[in-house]
Amino acid sequence: MSAHPPPRPRVRRRLPVAASAVALSLSLPLGLTAVGATTAAAAAVQCGVDYKTNDWGSGFTAELTLTNRSATALDGWTLTYDYTGNQQLTNGWNGTWTQSGKSVRVAAPDWNKTIAAGAAATTGAQFSYSGTNAAPTAFAVNGTPCTGAHQPPVAVLTSPTAGAVYTVGTPVPLAATAAAADGATVGKVEFYSDITLLGTDATAPFTLDATGLAAGSHSLYAKAYDNLGASAESAPVGITVAAGAALVATPAQLAVQRGQSAAFDLKLSKQPAANVTVSIARTSGNTDLTAIPATLTFTPANWNTAQKVTVTAGTTGSGTAVFTATAPGHAKTEVTATQLAADSTYNARFLDLHGKITNPANGYFSPEGIPYHSVETLIVEAPDHGHETTSEAYSYLIWLQAMYGKITGDWSKFNGAWEVMEKFMIPTHADQPTTGSYNASKPATYAPEHDLPSQYPAKLDGTVTSGVDPIAGELKSTYGTDDIYGMHWLQDVDNVYGFGNEPGKCSAGPAATGPSYINTFQRGPEESVWETVPHPTCDTFAYGGKNGYLDLFTGDSSYAKQWKFTNAPDADARAIQAAYWADIWAKEQGKQSQVTGTVSKAAKMGDYLRYSMFDKYFKKAGNCVGPTVCPAGTGKDSAHYLMSWYYAWGGATDTSAGWSWRIGSSHAHGGYQNPLAAYALSEYAPLKPKSATGAADWATSLDRQLEFYRWLQSDEGAIAGGATNSWQGRYAQPPAGTPTFHGLFYDEKPVYQDPASNQWFGFQAWSMQRVAELYQQTGDPAAKTVLDKWVGWALSKTTINPDGTYRIPSTLKWSGAPDTWNASAPGANAGLHVTVADYTDDVGVAASYANTLTHYAAKSGNTEAKRVAKALLDGMWAHHQDPLGISVQETRTDYSRFSNPVYVPSTWTGKMPNGDAVNSASTFASIRTFYENDPAWPKVEAYLAGGAAPVFTYHRFWAQADIALAMGSYAELLE
Repeated sequence: MSAHPPPRPRVRRRLPVAASAVALSLSLPLGLTAVGATTAAAAAVQCGVDYKTNDWGSGFTAELTLTNRSATALDGWTLTYDYTGNQQLTNGWNGTWTQSGKSVRVAAPDWNKTIAAGAAATTGAQFSYSGTNAAPTAFAVNGTPCTGAHQPPVAVLTSPTAGAVYTVGTPVPLAATAAAADGATVGKVEFYSDITLLGTDATAPFTLDATGLAAGSHSLYAKAYDNLGASAESAPVGITVAAGAALVATPAQLAVQRGQSAAFDLKLSKQPAANVTVSIARTSGNTDLTAIPATLTFTPANWNTAQKVTVTAGTTGSGTAVFTATAPGHAKTEVTATQLAADSTYNARFLDLHGKITNPANGYFSPEGIPYHSVETLIVEAPDHGHETTSEAYSYLIWLQAMYGKITGDWSKFNGAWEVMEKFMIPTHADQPTTGSYNASKPATYAPEHDLPSQYPAKLDGTVTSGVDPIAGELKSTYGTDDIYGMHWLQDVDNVYGFGNEPGKCSAGPAATGPSYINTFQRGPEESVWETVPHPTCDTFAYGGKNGYLDLFTGDSSYAKQWKFTNAPDADARAIQAAYWADIWAKEQGKQSQVTGTVSKAAKMGDYLRYSMFDKYFKKAGNCVGPTVCPAGTGKDSAHYLMSWYYAWGGATDTSAGWSWRIGSSHAHGGYQNPLAAYALSEYAPLKPKSATGAADWATSLDRQLEFYRWLQSDEGAIAGGATNSWQGRYAQPPAGTPTFHGLFYDEKPVYQDPASNQWFGFQAWSMQRVAELYQQTGDPAAKTVLDKWVGWALSKTTINPDGTYRIPSTLKWSGAPDTWNASAPGANAGLHVTVADYTDDVGVAASYANTLTHYAAKSGNTEAKRVAKALLDGMWAHHQDPLGISVQETRTDYSRFSNPVYVPSTWTGKMPNGDAVNSASTFASIRTFYENDPAWPKVEAYLAGGAAPVFTYHRFWAQADIALAMGSYAELLE
């Protein structure tokens, strides 16, 4: 028979971090205090310090040059270092110098407190000494170390400005500043559009007039090289090149509070031969918004100088208006203005960030409108490339556009987001052509999961009896098809790997330019992202080895070409959660009919999402030990009614082969549950599934999920890992005394262990945000019980500093276990404990946490939760804005694993579509040689050669959406 691989999605992977450096942000987790404390944590900075002396034997002068290596300005600085001898400060200049023992401190002078990105400040002092005058070896700025191995240079692209528009054939003026560290000098600066080299300048000031840029959006970078061989790229700047002469408006979205005004800029994309008269008029929407002037004139001299158009809001209107600027011979431009209540600061922030996210020039989306995992391409988490995407990103897009509809009254973007998801991430019938041959009485052939990748392939075992799939017939009779309506979890949006598994097409290969379905994780809990072998969802044996990639994962006597998809249930549930809010908000506006079609599709998705409630092989849920002993499920006794890690389905590509399979998952993680979605699917009429038992199943799941949280809640309040119906993924016997939940075995770190799946605080924030929404909507006492304890714990581990910066938990450590579940008398879990190993200022997690506190405070009236929610949102807005959104710098020590070996059996050889060899000598990087062409690769390459850990500023789609959503929630509930 043909193989039925058991896919295993990992939608989020947060790499392990040392106590001295948090992987998701540069941070110093020591000395933190509880909420409300006045001790300031060190600000996150990137710096370099060059130290030079003029020594005459009994004294010397020291000159220190502090370089701001960040992409943003350093606003206020204090430089500290220590001597090892008896050096004694005499006097200093260009700063306030003080000395205590061997420690020296230099505070910024008032006239030079701010150091621009890539710029430097010089300070100096005179000292006396006797004996040896050893130079200091370590410097710090605002508490952040600046020294170590040679640091690469810093580059900042100063021109063009973000969002600028040019015309094809018009040179784009590129300019950059660059600074080297550790006494090195800048040798050259290269300018890139995405990964295409546009040109090079070896002399400061570094400039280039770029010609030949095609029409469309471009992400521009500058990359600086120093004379020691190190290099680094600037933050990206997005621009648009118009096909012809065009009008340019910035920003394209404008928030205007009632009774106030706001302005947008207008200019031309190219120099005209004569004067151009531009007309500005409201062309649709809210008549309480007006714009002046009605006309503007641009000349051949001032065409590129922005002129302002002022939009004024009256005192009674609401919603959006579109203002259109037109001129003869020029493409028009439109600005959408939204009228807000007079005090809607946080809605204005939502619209500001929404505008940045959706601006095509900023690089969040593919040409098809698909959200990338991140703007940046070099990033390794669960997706192993930034321009892959996940079902998670699609669900966040739907949620983001639901909030946009709530604020603006425009529901076209919400409906459009669902349409994009449906078109590109839900497999068509052509993608799953043999679902009609599925036998619900024999869902799949059993294959055990193993502990290590080196124990694969896992042999299929036909002697193990699977249970009966109890919902397949019901779904087919309800919807008239055998096809599954659920998202696949991972997509190579730009077809970087070259598999070419486009939606609706099995395999187009490297020539394809559109999105390609791919898969990665399939080899046990120790298979980190660094040990995966990417492969196509439709394996026609075109790439890989003689059996494609199938025989890396499962052992069989023969292999057939096949398709296979894996669903990440929390992403589908988030899309349903978004649809619930869209319906609630649209109904409040009297526009429910505008979203009815999309909401009904969400209900359908929820019907199929029930596959996540079942044991992997539909075996009886509860005390299931021994693959041949544990009984096959009949009816719904194979349902654990929790949201598991995945469900999956597949079959033969040959429509005459007559086989197809489906599996659930035996593993349930606390971070994946979504009681708000369960509530919507069971009790909210517009989202109740059409099937006979769908709503009832979700009602059971709602109660079960809330019990699950209570069972997993530690003595302190955090939520522990999860549970499984299949110990070690092969129905093994768990250790004696393992606690149970409705017969499921407690698993401290379900599904994956490198890193442990229970250690990321983000799972706490994401999951509790859903519980908080349920509580805010329904007042559910079970939800309140969990939240009261969790919020108290989280607040006690949060620091809000006087300057508005913040620290929240990052990595969690666990000990002990919960009590075996007793629904009538839940245990106190006195033996289950959590500690916070390190802290972070990660913006996406902080936003989700703030959103949790917002919903909790709105229902409970908890003033401290409200205060901290506001402080987190205000802190990131004040300290972490940049042209693309909200972000912090991250030191990625885990990138040493680019050289990690990838286990491939010694008897197996194959090739990736680009020709990269896959064999027993393969590494993560060797089967992804496309990374060598990435502008950021030299930073990783230098690190692998022994240099400093690379620093990145990432703009993840989910994080930016989470921030915008938290702003919108605060505006709705607490502002």
